[in-house]
Order: sequence, then C-alpha cells, then structure tokens
Amino acid sequence: MRERSEMVLGDLIRMRAETLPDRDVLTFEHLSDGGGTMPDEIRTYADLATNANRIAAALVARGVVPGDRFAIMMRNHPEFVETMIAASIAGAIFVPIDPRTKGEKLAFMLRNAGCSGIVCSDDCLAEIAAARASAPALAWTLVVASGAGAPDLSASRGAEALAAALAQPAPTLDVRADGPMAPLQIMYTSGTTGDPKGIVGHNFRLCAAQMLAGMFGYAADERPYTGLSFTHGNAQAVTLAPVLYHGYRGVFSRRFSKRRLWDVCRQHGVTSFSLVGGMATAIYSETPREGDAENPVRMVVSGGMPAPIWEAFEKRFGVAICEFYGAMDGGGMAWKPAGLGPVGSFGRPMPGIEMKVLDEAGAECPPGEIGEICVRPAGGEASVEYFANPEASKKKIRAGWNRSGDYGWCDADGWLFFGYRAGDAIRRNGDFILPGYVEKVIAEVPGVSDVFVYGVPAASGAPGEKDVVAAVVFEAELAADGVAAVFRACRAGLEPNFVPSWLHVVDEIPKTASEKPQERVLRERFSPQAANVFTDPEARRG
Repeated sequence: MRERSEMVLGDLIRMRAETLPDRDVLTFEHLSDGGGTMPDEIRTYADLATNANRIAAALVARGVVPGDRFAIMMRNHPEFVETMIAASIAGAIFVPIDPRTKGEKLAFMLRNAGCSGIVCSDDCLAEIAAARASAPALAWTLVVASGAGAPDLSASRGAEALAAALAQPAPTLDVRADGPMAPLQIMYTSGTTGDPKGIVGHNFRLCAAQMLAGMFGYAADERPYTGLSFTHGNAQAVTLAPVLYHGYRGVFSRRFSKRRLWDVCRQHGVTSFSLVGGMATAIYSETPREGDAENPVRMVVSGGMPAPIWEAFEKRFGVAICEFYGAMDGGGMAWKPAGLGPVGSFGRPMPGIEMKVLDEAGAECPPGEIGEICVRPAGGEASVEYFANPEASKKKIRAGWNRSGDYGWCDADGWLFFGYRAGDAIRRNGDFILPGYVEKVIAEVPGVSDVFVYGVPAASGAPGEKDVVAAVVFEAELAADGVAAVFRACRAGLEPNFVPSWLHVVDEIPKTASEKPQERVLRERFSPQAANVFTDPEARRG
C-alpha cells in the first residue's frame, strides 16, 4: 500500500478528518438562490470523509474501476464536492459539466470522455435522457435532489437517488488513486471555436492550488466565498482547494447573485470572495446604497477587474483588489497582490513560471507593444494534455511555449496587462476600443442593471474594423428615456469612437459557468433591424 499524501484528494480529506473532524469547512447557503428560508447545508471534514467513502462504494458497486470516467452535473451542492473526493478514493476520473449544458454539446462531452455514468441533480435529468442515445457508454445515473423534496426519477430510465447510497454504511475503502499524478478530472473548454477539448487534471494539480492562499494573502481566519460553479477551474482553485487544504470555513452558493452578494457576505462574515469575467461590472452597476462599504469583506480576488472601475469599486465597497490571470490549460498564472503594482495589471508570474509577451515569430515584444501572452516552466518547456486529442495538445505548444490566445502587453517594470482574446479585439476607425471604459459609463446610468460591450463587423465593410455594441439590462421595464439616457451618458463621458453604434437591450446577458459573458451568443442574437436594438436618437436627428 502506498504512503498517504496530501496531494491526493482522497488522502487529504481523510487526514484532515483524523485531526480536525468537527471543522465546518463547507457552508452551502441558500439566501442567494431565493431559498433563504432553507437551512444552510454544512459539512465537516468527518462528514466529507464518511459521505465520500459511501459514494465511492456506490461507484465501485456499479463497476467503476481506476481510470474509468463518469460525469458530475449539478450546481454547487455539497454532494458535488463529496463526489469529487469519491472519485479520488475510487481512482476514477470525474467530468464536471455545467448543469445548463444541453443537446449535442452535452452528448459530445459524455461520449468523448466515455462516461460510464453520471451523478447529477434532478433538474438535469431530462437533458441527460435526451443525450443518452448519443452516449452509449452511459450505464448508470445517481441523482441529487435540487429542491426540498425527494428527486423525481421518472424522467430517466434506471436513475437512482444518491441519498440511498449516502444512507448506506460502507466499509472504509483504500484510496485507489495511485499517487498525486493520478488523473482526477477532465474539464472541458467552452468550445467557442469548435468541439470542446477536455483538459486532464491530476490530483496534484487540484490539491497544490492550496498555495494560492499564501500568494493571495489569505489570513489564518479567512472566510472565503464563491458563487462560481465547481464545474469551472476558478471555484476549485481559488476557493475550494485552499478551504479543503487549510481548513478555512468556506461559504458557497448554488449560483452567483449580484443582488444578494453583500447580504450573503454580511450574514456569513465573509472576508474574501472571487469574481471573474463580467461579474465586477454587474456588481458595480447595482444602484449605490448608503453603507455599501459596511461589510466584512477585506479583499476581492479578481480575474479580470476592468481598469476603469478598479479604484471606484475598491472605494465604494471598502475592499482591496488582488488581481490574477491564468487558465486551466495555460500552464501557470500571474498575480498582483492587493496594493502593489499599477492599477489594471494582472501582475507578474508566480515562482517557477515564465510568462512573456511574444510576437508571431516568437520574439519578445518590447514594453508597451501588444503580443500574445505565453507561458512555460522556468527553463523548461510547456505541456498540456487534452483527453484523447494529441493533435490539439501538440498544437497548443509552440517552441516550448503555451500560446494562450490572449493578447496583452508588459510595461518597463515587468507588470503584465491583458488586452483581448484572439478575435475579440474591437478596432474602430483605427482605434482599439477598451470595453471597460464604455461599460463603466453605462453602468453608472440609473436603471442599468448589467452591461457588456462587444463588437460586430463594421457596417462600413472596412477589413478588421468593428462597430461597438453595448448589451444592456435595465432594472425594470425599459423606460421611454432609458436608451436616450445611456446614449447621453456615452456622448458626455466617452471619446466619439467609443460611443456605441447600437444599444442591444436584453433581459439578461448570457454567461458561462464562470460568469463570463457569452459574446458569441449575443452576436448571434444581434440584428440592426431587431426591435430590441437601438441607435442613438440624437445621431438620427443630426
């Protein structure tokens, strides 16, 4: 029998259960999802060890052997984490799937990974049943109740309640993961440029993310929070891994709610939380209230804080921003500790990692010049493993560098800045448009609930040029003057090239599991002739 290791998830939880059995490391709150009357779901280390062992026994009883794959498809339930740990105990590989995934994309993930079964919430059963015909290896389904009652299993043939397995005592299984480098999960990319690619992650990678606690400056009594989905690397690395390793008393929501965010933080004494994508702008666009800064949060760990609202966000909410940059298939990360470095930078690379801005030929760009952000181990060569896709794995690496597909620049002091994702840059009349500046102006207009700025091919037909579109969510039914008010604010606060050509009024901005706005979806729904797309009435009169 191998020696136990804190870099194996199943071992880690058992070791903590022996030394801190009653530590309430996980609190799942329900205020943010409108279920504030439901009691919090709390898990101690002892609970996690017991429940994970029982789920692992249920997996083994269904024929799961080391190396087998199965899916987890649910929002942030306690059973999600327990099933992750169970996968490590069983030596299996879990495939986290956003519960909003449907149709062929869902079928592709199940089929591509060769999932033998799925652990899901009951609100996913209908989509899973529809995808089953295209995923012939899917043989079993264990179901978690998403509401207050027992799950309705009638929507899927052969589905069984996971609660039955959790109620069944099981002998303690040996942890079957054969060491830290045993594969633990396959996390799929968004698939915006083709079929999603499955990134293979090992036990070591998840457990070693605990080091972020020291890098970000978590205190001994930290109370971290996230409403990001466990199906995304941010929630796992920034919040879950440090909580499980260090014993912080973490707080989790089934889904992110910008309206209830600060209520959750106050109620649970949250000291830090993580946000990415368009979350910062959405939070900032909420109507300012007296006492916004009266909250227990001291630090926000941000992956993409727009520079235009950075300092205003800190001042309004009484927090410090710790910015970072990284990707599941990126091979390393950079971070800017709170209070250090220039506003707008995502920092410098972590120890043992080289991160440089390179041109197409692989030469390093001079300070201030835009190029591709590239990563590799210091003095070595980068690598990435996409499941069953060696061609994509090879293509991702060029001359030893992981080519991120993100473009940015470095200043003379070595601070790195993000510019845009390949293909997403907005160039208008020769100027590069910085969406954050446009979003800040619009977010401060009374009645605006959320905003995201994107580009569409220029009506002029100029090659490489784009027109600016602002997707806007209003707090209530669109007021007669709402569109005009937004355009007035843009004309007053922005350079002419930055003023949107169109306002795209939507009920909500579609977002991924990581709360990143889905620009592709908005572009598909955009039409200059649509009833919810508006031009500047003043420009028309002019």
